[in-house]
Amino acid sequence: MSNAVSALNGKVAAGEVTIREAGLRGMITLRGDLNDSKIKSVCTGLTGVDFPTVGQANCVGEKGLCWMSPDELLILVPYAEVNDALAQIAKILKKKHHLAENVSDARALITVEGAYAREVLAKLAPVDLHPDSFAPGDFRRTHLGQAAAAFWMRDADTFEVICFRSIAEYVFDLLADGAKAGRVGYFD
Repeated sequence: MSNAVSALNGKVAAGEVTIREAGLRGMITLRGDLNDSKIKSVCTGLTGVDFPTVGQANCVGEKGLCWMSPDELLILVPYAEVNDALAQIAKILKKKHHLAENVSDARALITVEGAYAREVLAKLAPVDLHPDSFAPGDFRRTHLGQAAAAFWMRDADTFEVICFRSIAEYVFDLLADGAKAGRVGYFD
């Protein structure tokens, strides 16, 4: 059996805004009725965070829940816990209509951190990132340049970006170039 390797092997672009590949993270796509109490219970039980509302992500450490669409949730757990989490989901939801799949190795997670991290994302995404419109806990599926991606704010200076593994280097480089280009001052 081979050892798992992250998409960018821990690549970092340091500066006023640091772009960092976050390493291996367990990711499970869960589709089903997000209003169902059993689905909510298994998700919150696996992660220890509150169930997200529309357009939100609740994350603490390596665990979290991200609202993806009206019938889809992204469950984040430590990479080594994915198979156990899938087994729990299957057991608890065995009589419920649902789909749960491990997408950990198909995705990459990149952290954007620094005083003007918001500006770096705003340069690339067609999303209103003004502080009055986008705050910690907010989540969006969108594009960065021409690449499909999703991101959320962990705190005032930190975003986490998820993209397909196959385009991780492209997305990383877009973010790094946006950071390297410097502050615009639009949100000041």
